[in-house]
Amino acid sequence: MLKKLRVKFILMMMSFTILLLGSIFGLIYHFTAADLAQSSFEMMQAVALRPSRPERPGSAPDSVRLPFFTVEVSKTGAITAAGSDLYDLSDEDFLRELVLAAQADGKNDGLLSSYHLRFFRAVTPDGEKYVFADTSAEQATLKSLIRTSVLIGLGSLAVFFALSVLLARWAVRPVELAWRQQKQFVADASHELKTPLSVILTNAELLQSAQGEETRQRFSANVLTAATQMRALVSGLLDLARSDQAGLSSARERLDWSKTALDACLPFEPVFFERGLTFSYDVEPGLFVLGDAAQLSRCVDILLDNAQKYTESGGAVKLTLARQGKTRCRLCVSSTGAPLSPADCRKIFERFARLDGARHRDGSYGLGLSIAESIVSRHGGKIRAEGADHENRFFIDLPLCRELLHPA
Repeated sequence: MLKKLRVKFILMMMSFTILLLGSIFGLIYHFTAADLAQSSFEMMQAVALRPSRPERPGSAPDSVRLPFFTVEVSKTGAITAAGSDLYDLSDEDFLRELVLAAQADGKNDGLLSSYHLRFFRAVTPDGEKYVFADTSAEQATLKSLIRTSVLIGLGSLAVFFALSVLLARWAVRPVELAWRQQKQFVADASHELKTPLSVILTNAELLQSAQGEETRQRFSANVLTAATQMRALVSGLLDLARSDQAGLSSARERLDWSKTALDACLPFEPVFFERGLTFSYDVEPGLFVLGDAAQLSRCVDILLDNAQKYTESGGAVKLTLARQGKTRCRLCVSSTGAPLSPADCRKIFERFARLDGARHRDGSYGLGLSIAESIVSRHGGKIRAEGADHENRFFIDLPLCRELLHPA
């Protein structure tokens, strides 16, 4: 699919280039031919209507100098020819043939393509005067122009083809990355769903042949646990799919980020207490951002839930929210424990990321931080992790509302 996409991109680029170059060279040819024809006409008109005046060599001419000759036809039909030494004007029958061809055209000027001549007819007191100008130089100029245009065009096409190949790779790269991520996502999701499905099927089969109420209850509990884990995984996948949409699904509005963070902290107080963790928070009031309260609250939930899962009993978790500079604010969730490495700090935001085997034990599938990163990105913010001094910290930086930046 990606190869076909690259080929289509290259074909579109080359088609556009050929059309553009063809139009440019076509216009150049057209205007050059028209200019040559006009110059020839002006020269013939000057010869026919004004008496010729010999010019000194090296002087600037009033018009283009072209090989020409004249044929005067009297009222009685007598033909008199004069002109350049380049032409044999002794054949009166041929000259009369030229005059008849010019008369058959029905115009005062025109092109006799079969003779490679242009003509101009002027009426004189004694009859008619025909000026014939040679077009061989004009045709040679146009042929040279065509050859030059073809060479330039082929060279340009070769250059544009190379550029199109490079641009195709560059343009398709985001699509290729998204395609690979999608394939990996589907593969990872399928793999994760296999485990609870296998547990459910195995326990269901054992349940059918189980003897005794206690044994049945144990197998039923296993099925329920696996089904609960599967529901959590499907819910996480749906959240991730919704966060991957082009924009926020709900309207973005000015919201009290301080209040949203505090409200998200309250449900976790008993959770941390039961796990033997110390939980504290320090939230600067009056910080407003533009966004969706439910989604941003979901981000705080993810960070706090992540902290309570991976902080050992007796540890401490702290949430802070404060202004960061003049235009942004920063929410930080810190927890005690073995610090993450710089590589792990980047990896944990990948979908289905695993740093150890603990995720299977607590039912986590590595989707939460990926969901949080997607939501924060949609809000024009950044999320990152940092591990140092027996502590791990997660930061969410968001832009403040303009009203807060420019108070009345």
